[in-house]
Amino acid sequence: MQEVPPEQPLLPLAVAKVIGQAVPGFLQGRTYSFLSEDERWKIALTREFLALSTATYISWSEFRSKLQVATDALVATYSPSFFVRIGLRYRDVIRKATLGLEEIQWSKLLKPHVLGELGHPRISKLVQHSAHDLLISLDGRKGQVRILHGLIREGQNRDFSYSIDSDFFYEGRTELTHVFEYLDSFNKEAGKLFRWSITPLLHKRLGPTKSR
Repeated sequence: MQEVPPEQPLLPLAVAKVIGQAVPGFLQGRTYSFLSEDERWKIALTREFLALSTATYISWSEFRSKLQVATDALVATYSPSFFVRIGLRYRDVIRKATLGLEEIQWSKLLKPHVLGELGHPRISKLVQHSAHDLLISLDGRKGQVRILHGLIREGQNRDFSYSIDSDFFYEGRTELTHVFEYLDSFNKEAGKLFRWSITPLLHKRLGPTKSR
């Protein structure tokens, strides 16, 4: 672990044990980034926020347990009275080649309300860029979700994929005991949002599991 400058508070030991070691060269100013040994998990810590992320998400229960340990360590060390923003973000990328769907049109994989111009039979294959930005209040619940979705290009061949980036959040005073109530709720809503966005064909091809 890299040495922490004297004027900076030390990272809670329990957080360090969960994540492992500092990312070489990343420590700058008041931002600390830590990676697990297998590089699956990363924690970002500043004076204003704690964030856990992974590029190889398997299940909510696994992610939740890692975040719980990190949050408990933060609370035990710094004793915050409350939080002012709670958030959960998913970025789902649909890659046709990976799913063996190269010849299938997007209109067969995504719902009409998501497709936009890609649903038009004459121009769908001509579209080179498509991006949508929505901010929606959660129905009957506190919080909002910002959805960024559209075509992206990846890999050496610059193949088109479709990205659905959903950021669920609540901004307002939140007592410590209610943090995971929000996160559990956001997780359920995220699952509904993704299923609302895709067709039964894609849902079946993805091989959904019981836990998001």
